[in-house]
Order: sequence, then C-alpha cells, then structure tokens
Amino acid sequence: MATTQKTASPKKKSEGFQGVRNAFIIILVCALIAFIAFFTWFGREANFADATKATPVNVWGTIFKGGIIVPVIHSLLLTVIAMAIERWLALKTAFGKGALPKFVADIKAALNANDFDKAQKLCDAQKGSVANVVGASLRAYKEMEATQGIKKAQKIAKIQQAHEEATQLEMPTLTMNLPIIATIVTLGTLTGLLGTVVGMIRSFSALSAGGGADSAALSQGISEALINTAFGIGTSWCAVVAYNYYTNKVDKLTFALDEVGYSIAQTYESNHTEEA
Repeated sequence: MATTQKTASPKKKSEGFQGVRNAFIIILVCALIAFIAFFTWFGREANFADATKATPVNVWGTIFKGGIIVPVIHSLLLTVIAMAIERWLALKTAFGKGALPKFVADIKAALNANDFDKAQKLCDAQKGSVANVVGASLRAYKEMEATQGIKKAQKIAKIQQAHEEATQLEMPTLTMNLPIIATIVTLGTLTGLLGTVVGMIRSFSALSAGGGADSAALSQGISEALINTAFGIGTSWCAVVAYNYYTNKVDKLTFALDEVGYSIAQTYESNHTEEA
C-alpha cells in the first residue's frame, strides 16, 4: 500500500516590519499635516505685505496663493514619501539580513553539495521572505524523501507546490501599498491640472471684469495655475520614481525565489531515481 505524507502548509514568519496594512491612516495623517501647514505656515501674515494677503513677500506666501488645491497635492506628495519609507522598511525585512545574491549563491552551493543542514542554517541566519520560502521548500524536500509509494515526478511537483504556496504567502507583504503609489502617479498630475484650470478661470475672470484687468486678481489666478502645475508634476515624478524602484526590487526578489525553487526541484530530480 502506498504511504504518503501530507505536505504541511507553510507558515509565514512574522519577523521584523511587515508593512502598514491600513494605508488609510497614513493618507489621513498626511492630509492633516498638509492642511495644517497650509493654513498655519504658508498662510501666516508674515508671508504677505498686508493683512489682506494679496501680495506675498516670500516663497511661502506664493505657495499659499496657489489656493486650496495646494494642500490636496501636498497630501498626495506626503503620502508618496510616507509610502516610500514604509515600502523601504518592509522590503528591507523581506530581503533579509544578508546580501540576496550571496544568499542565493550559497544556497545553490549547499544544494549542489547535498548539504541540506547547511542550507537550513543559511535560511535561519538570513531570515526574510526568500529564506521563508526556501525553508518551506527544504521541508517539503525532506518530507518527499520520507514518502514512499508515489512517483518521483509527483514528489517534484509537491516540492514545487510547497514553494509556490510559500511564495504566495509572502507576496502580499512585498506588493502591499504599491497600488496606492501607482494611483498617485496619475492622480498627482490630474490634481495639478485641476488647480491649473481653476487658476486660469480666475485669470480670465479678472481680465473680463469691468472691461479692464485687475492686476491683483490676475496675478493670483496665474500663481494658482503655475503653482498647482509645479506641485502636481513634482508629486507624479516622485510617485513614478518610487513605484518603479520598488517594483524592480520586488521583481529581483521574485526572480531569486524562482531560481532557488528551480534549483531545489532539480536537486531532488538528480539525487533520486524512480521507484520501482
């Protein structure tokens, strides 16, 4: 009678910073900071020539003249910065303590030498997502060695399945909050464009009022248009850089997982013959 063992489901190790799951809190805090700064710092009387706040005397007053769209864009900008820091901390934990290329090379060397104890020790020392997945694959390897009565191809498939399941457990931590950064790539530009349109409407309204141009209203509309354009483009620029950088980091980690998973499966195939 064939004797089989059920491969244990890989358990994710909660070690180190795993990321902020409730991103709404980050967005809310960033918006609060942006609006408080807009009305208390940018809008203070010292930044203007008079109490009417019509003529700014420094860059802070000029930013305030951009209108209420400015703190909205600042909220997006602060969110990108906060999310970038959050992703950096989470991916630092995911990559583990040592250099990822060296870890992968050491694991492959240990597998080629059939030294699975050393491979497990490397995983315990490295920690992080790659080490968790490799550890799950090694446990599946050992379980398949103790399993009798099924074909080698089925055992290899079970090792690969354990590897894929462990990878799927780690992926949410790796990609979490990246969609928010990707959304701000477009939202930053669109919000800046909204501010530009509002500013230009005010400018044309000033030109058409009374048959003559109100210089104060005209300059306010132009300032609002240009400031919102600048901050909108700057926010999208930061979001694009952050998103592409962290997406590339996740891709590198995923490639490392695939490489090690393939090596473990190939090692089993080369070390074991088909059972009669």
